[in-house]
Formats: sequence, C-alpha cells, structure tokens
Amino acid sequence: MKNINRKNLFKSESLINAFILIALILLLYLITSLYFINHCFFNTVINGVDVSLKSHDDVEDIIKSYIVDYRLQLIERNGEIEEIIGKNIEMQYNVRNNIHTIYRLQNSFKWGGSLFKKQRYYVDNLFMYNEYKLENKINQLNCLNEEIIEPQNVSFKYENSLYEVSKEVYGNKINKYKLIKNIKMSILHGETILDLNENFCYENPKYTLSSDKTLKTKNLLNKYISTNITYLFGKEKEILDANKINQWLSVDENLEVEINKSLVYKYIQELSEKYDTVGVARRIKTSTNKIVEVKGGFYGWKINRIAETEALVEHIKHGKVLKKEPKYIQRALYRGEDDIGNTYVEINITRQHLWFYKDGKLITHGPIVTGNPNKGYSTKVGVYMLNYKEKGSTLRGQNYEAKVTYWMPFNGNIGIHDARWRYSFGGDIYIKNGSHGCVNAPLYLAKKIFDNIEDGTPIICYEE
Repeated sequence: MKNINRKNLFKSESLINAFILIALILLLYLITSLYFINHCFFNTVINGVDVSLKSHDDVEDIIKSYIVDYRLQLIERNGEIEEIIGKNIEMQYNVRNNIHTIYRLQNSFKWGGSLFKKQRYYVDNLFMYNEYKLENKINQLNCLNEEIIEPQNVSFKYENSLYEVSKEVYGNKINKYKLIKNIKMSILHGETILDLNENFCYENPKYTLSSDKTLKTKNLLNKYISTNITYLFGKEKEILDANKINQWLSVDENLEVEINKSLVYKYIQELSEKYDTVGVARRIKTSTNKIVEVKGGFYGWKINRIAETEALVEHIKHGKVLKKEPKYIQRALYRGEDDIGNTYVEINITRQHLWFYKDGKLITHGPIVTGNPNKGYSTKVGVYMLNYKEKGSTLRGQNYEAKVTYWMPFNGNIGIHDARWRYSFGGDIYIKNGSHGCVNAPLYLAKKIFDNIEDGTPIICYEE
C-alpha cells in the first residue's frame, strides 16, 4: 500500500510541475506579447531599415538616421560600381507616411513566428526625393555614357563544310526605362545594392548557346548544305554542293534560316547562259559545201529559270542528293556542239533553194520564194523548229487571204507552204515579188516535206 501511494504521489507532483511550467511559459509569452504592443517583432525590416525590437516611438528616428548616410550601389556588368547618394537627390523621411499600418499587421500575440522568419515590410510613401535631381544623376552615370556594345545573338559560321555556332555577345547597352524603374524602386525600398545584370537592366541577346532554337537552326543549316545536285547537260555536268549553297543562306534575328532566292535564280541564270542554245551562233555546213554562221531563231535548249529556281529551293530545303536535268521550257533534239543532228530543213535565202534531210538522207530539194526584202518582209535568218503541220489552211494577213494545201509554220505565222498562184520559183523573184515572210514552195516540194516531216524538226534559214 505504501508503494502504491508513493507512485500516486510522484505522478501528482509531476503533473503539478508540468502545469506550473506551462503556466510560466504562457505567462512569459503574455508578458512578451505586452512588450510587442509598442515594439517591433524580431527580424523586422521596413523599407530596408532593420527596426527589430525597437519601440514604435523610436522607429522614426532610426529611419531618419538611415537616410542620412543612404547610398545605392549600382553593380554593373563589367564589375564597375557607381553610387547614387541620398543627400544628392534630397532623400527625406516623409512624416505623412502610413507606417502605422505595419504596426497593426504585427499582432502582439503572434510575435513567436518572427523568431524564425524575416518580417519584411514596404511602405510606399515612407521616403521622398527630388525627381529632377535623381534624373540628372542617372543621366550622368558612366553606364549610360560609355561606348555602346550592342547585344548580338549567336551567329553561325560556315567552315570546313559545316556550320558551327559562335557565342552570343551580351554587350553593355542599358535599357534606360528598366534602369530608372529599378533605381526608383530600390530607393523607395531602402535597398543599398542594385545588380543591374540580375535585375535585367541590360539589353540582352534573344538567343544564346543554350537556346533550343540555336540547335534547331544549326541542324537546319547543316541539312540545307548537305544538298548535292549534279546537273546533267549531255556529257557535261555541273555539281552544286555546300560550298555554293552556304552563300545563299542567312539567319534572321529570330534565328529563322532564309534561302536567298535571288542568288539561287542567279545561279540558274548562269547555267542557262552557259548551256542554253536558243539563238546562239552555229557553224553550219551547207548543201553547197560552204560553212556559214547562223545566229538567231528559236530552236535549241532553254532552261525554265523560274521553275528550276523553285525546284532547287525545294531540293535544298529537303537536303536532296541527286542527279538531274534542269526543267526546260524547250529542248533541242541533241546535246553537244551539234544539237541539230542530221534531220532538218535547210533554206538558203541567197540561192532561194530548200533542202530537206532526214536521218542524213536527202528527201527532197527545190526552188522557193522567200519574203520580199524591199517591203520589209524578209524571211528572218536563224534556226527554228516546226511548230506543227496542217493540211488545208487559209492564211490571212493585212490585205491578203490565201488558201494552201500544206501549211508548216516554224516562226510564229511564218511557215513553209505551197503557193498555187505562183508559176515559177527561185532566182531573184523574191526581191520584187517575194512573200510576206513565208517560204513559198512548189506543190510537189511542199507535199514531199509535209509527208515526211515531224513536229520539232529544225529549220535552218540563212544567207550566204
């Protein structure tokens, strides 16, 4: 029984002691709470001024004292530090402020939380300064008056058949609007340090080495220059590869790759000037064994410059590797020095005679009458091709209309045809009684040509 009583007594004493301890803690907390009715909490900072545990009556003097030596350090990107001193901008304590609202926020019974957490407050009308003097001080800052280095995005350099990325340039160009805004905010918050870089007061490049777009652009550039086109011109060929294509590529401010279509067109134009044969001077061995040079006409190879430019741009976009012919507006029968071959019509304007060869064999020949030079209707020299042939046709022109049996145009409305109204051909008839530009042939000659000729057959008109 005695042991039981002792145990009960010990438990009672322990409970009493616990209650006493709790009561003492509560009493101490209450007494401290009474203290914080007129004092700031632990870790209290108002507009950058530490007023921890200070009485509300002393806070004003503490803040005024803080302003006397106030200076804002501006840490710049190059490591230079400039200062804006409170006295120089007439920084003052505003007696008509709302600091009392902070005191109300600090409920004295909640002071415990301030032991573990900073109590930072901002009163927007606590400080005043001279706007004009601050503006002058800002305008005098070195960071706004030094030689400006503009920010630059990453760039792309073609080297050793690949594109590599060059690092961006941050430069030192200040965004004045952001600078002024941050300086004013720092002063009103009582802050003493403003890192211009961390607070985005500089103009920065939009794209850097770490930007996702940078890698995408680099890969796209390298895809474009992986294009390899072998253009075929008979036995001749032209190879287009990265060394030329890179000259046509550029990257805009948004890292979009642009293909200069004008330069692509210029390249196709150069191919056209080199390999087109329409209108070029050709050395022709005539049926009279003379060598004549014939210029002009429409026969020959002619690249479709616009269509091939568009096609080439698409090839580049897909990084194509292929062999191809360019797109043509028209083709000749053959590639090479002789693109006419051995099937053609030969018209000697000087001798007023025509020969028709097919596969190297003379099919027919005979006298003709060409255009009247005295009336401005000369048959134009050059190498043409038969557009089509038509049996039974009516030819019409200014002040004339003529029905023909065999119509074979080769230069617009100029063609070979029979002329039943003529009784003789050849000689110098054409000089006084020539045609309006067509080649008049006897019926037998026109028929023989018509029966054996095919569309596209070269027609050579020349003078000796």
